[in-house]
Amino acid sequence: MRRQGVELFDYKHWFDCQWFLGSFTENGKETANVMSEAEKQVNDLEYPGMGLGYEVNYSFGRQGPLGVVKETTLAELLQRYADILWDEGKHKYNVKAFIGELDEILLGKRFSTFSQEMLDGIVGALRKRGNSNATINRKMAALGKLLRKAYKMGDIHNLPEFKRQKEKAGRLRFLEADEEEVLFREIASRSELYLYLSIFLVDTGARLGEAIDLKWNDIHEGRATFWVTKSGRSRTVPLTLRAKDALKKVADRSPGPFSRIDQQKFRAIWNAAKVDAGLGDEEDIVPHILRHTCASRLVRGGIDLRRVQMWLGHQTLEMTMRYAHLASHDLDMCVPVLERHLK
Repeated sequence: MRRQGVELFDYKHWFDCQWFLGSFTENGKETANVMSEAEKQVNDLEYPGMGLGYEVNYSFGRQGPLGVVKETTLAELLQRYADILWDEGKHKYNVKAFIGELDEILLGKRFSTFSQEMLDGIVGALRKRGNSNATINRKMAALGKLLRKAYKMGDIHNLPEFKRQKEKAGRLRFLEADEEEVLFREIASRSELYLYLSIFLVDTGARLGEAIDLKWNDIHEGRATFWVTKSGRSRTVPLTLRAKDALKKVADRSPGPFSRIDQQKFRAIWNAAKVDAGLGDEEDIVPHILRHTCASRLVRGGIDLRRVQMWLGHQTLEMTMRYAHLASHDLDMCVPVLERHLK
C-alpha cells in the first residue's frame, strides 16, 4: 500500500496472472475496506481460502475497481492496436518490423509493467546491433506510441520515460541537374512509366506513396491535391510543364496516373539504374532524394522557407529548416545595408 499526493491511495493486487485495480481515498477506515474488497475479488474467482499469501502492490483511483490488467507482449499489443494507430502503407510496414524486432529483443517477454530497465535494455541492444541514434529514435517513437495507447486502454499500468537520442546533422543529399539527367535516362531505358513517375516526384516534391495514391479527380487546372499526407494535412501544388507532360503520357491509367505501381519493383529498377548511372556507391540516392531535390531547387531559386514548407506539406517550419543553408546567398543583400553606415 502506498500513498500518492494527500488524498489518494493506490493499490495493485496480483493474483492468478492478473492485476486487480481499484480506487480509494485517504480515510484510514477505508483502507481496511479496500483490503477486504481485494480478498473478496480473490474469493469471487472461486479460490476461497487463498488468504493473503500473495503479493500485494495495489493501484486504486477514486471510482472503484478499474478492471483487470493481464500480462501481454509487444506482439500482442501491436496486433490489437496497429490498425487503429497507423494507416496502411510503408510507414505501417516499418512499424511492424520495428515492434517485431523489439519483441524479439525482449524474447517475447510478457509484462503488465513496462519498466525503465526494459526500455534501457532495448536501447542498449539496438546500439550493439549498430543502429544509429536516428534509427533508434524512429523505433522508440513507434514503441512509445504503442505503449501510450496500451496505457490509455488499461493494458499496462505505467509508462517508462522516453529520452530522445541526440542525432547528428547529416549531409543533405540532392541531385544536381547532370546527375538527374543520367539517372532518368537509365530509368527510361528500363521503364517509361517509372520515368514519368520520377519526373512527377522531382517536380512536385511528392512522397512516393502520395504519388501512387493520387487519383485523376485530384488533378484540376494544372494543380495536384494530395489529400492524405504524412503530416495529416492536405496540400495543393501547381504542376510544371514537364510534370503535366508526364501525366499526359499516362492518361490511360486508372484510377490515377500511377495507381497500382509496386513500390518494391520501382525501387529495384531505381537501384539498377543508379548503378549504371555511376551513383551506386551512394546510399543516400534513394527515391526520396527526389523530394529533397525539389526542395533544394526551390530554396536555391530564392523561394522563402515558409512557402517551401507549404509546398512540401511539412507540419512545422523546423522540418524545412534543414534546407536553410542552401539559401545562404540571400545574406548577400545584407552587406550593402551594413556598408551604408560606413559612408
